[in-house]
Amino acid sequence: MTEFEVAYARYLNAFNNGLNKFCDGLKCRPQILNDSLVYSLKLGGKRVRPVLMAAVADIIGTGAEKVKNFALALELIHTYSLIHDDLPDMDNDDYRRGKPSNHKVFGAGNAILAGDGLLNTAYSVLFDECLKGNEYVSAAKYICDCAGIYGMIAGQSADLAHERDKTADEDTLEFIYEKKTAKLITAATVVPSILNGGKYFSELKTLGKKLGYLFQLTDDILDVEGNFDKLGKSLGKDEAEDKLTGVKVYGLENCKLRVDVIGDDCIKIIDGLQGDTSFLYSFVNFVKTRLG
Repeated sequence: MTEFEVAYARYLNAFNNGLNKFCDGLKCRPQILNDSLVYSLKLGGKRVRPVLMAAVADIIGTGAEKVKNFALALELIHTYSLIHDDLPDMDNDDYRRGKPSNHKVFGAGNAILAGDGLLNTAYSVLFDECLKGNEYVSAAKYICDCAGIYGMIAGQSADLAHERDKTADEDTLEFIYEKKTAKLITAATVVPSILNGGKYFSELKTLGKKLGYLFQLTDDILDVEGNFDKLGKSLGKDEAEDKLTGVKVYGLENCKLRVDVIGDDCIKIIDGLQGDTSFLYSFVNFVKTRLG
């Protein structure tokens, strides 16, 4: 394993250990609610957002321990969004991370409630953090804003609104990229800064936005030429549903060129940070090589 893989595994294992304890502590009734929450939380995945948050916290001196509950809340929000995104009236996907989507196992109604439950629980976790001081309040509010009607929800709404829209342009695509994907990734990079007196706030905010664009652009490419065994979700759905994607706006080969350009933008930002930033350099390559 490379140094990056070892470090990633360390952050991932630490987060998963905490998540498992959280899941073990859930005592919801009826049982189907408990089961549906745990099912989606334990589907696995790379846990990109909590890993990134912990790594940035270590790099800038905040410390991963200080952000661990924010990382948990962020993953709860992300998981709720995936449950809802898979629903028949949204992206209508039967698979998530190689296994049946929540609504295929528990039914659409229970899946909606599971998503609602995770979102509300995330806010409860954030409220508990607010008791620790003003910077914790600011960090909690930042996550809420990134997830809300001016963030991820706005992006999801625009994504639905512009299906089969022949007039949609690059500006609309960038709005969807920024809100739907980049906002939660930006929360992962910015929260450690807020909890550390705003250290590198502007740089980390821009980095999060660029990483979000990079992640969504590679996702659009993979929908065209990825494989189910690696991605664990249905492919070819963007074109079938005539979604507004990078491939639709730029074309497949130009999307690949843009991946390199945005990746270089991320590297330039990281160049301006002090400390051991090797993990972040490798993280950019990690997102890019999802295409490999």
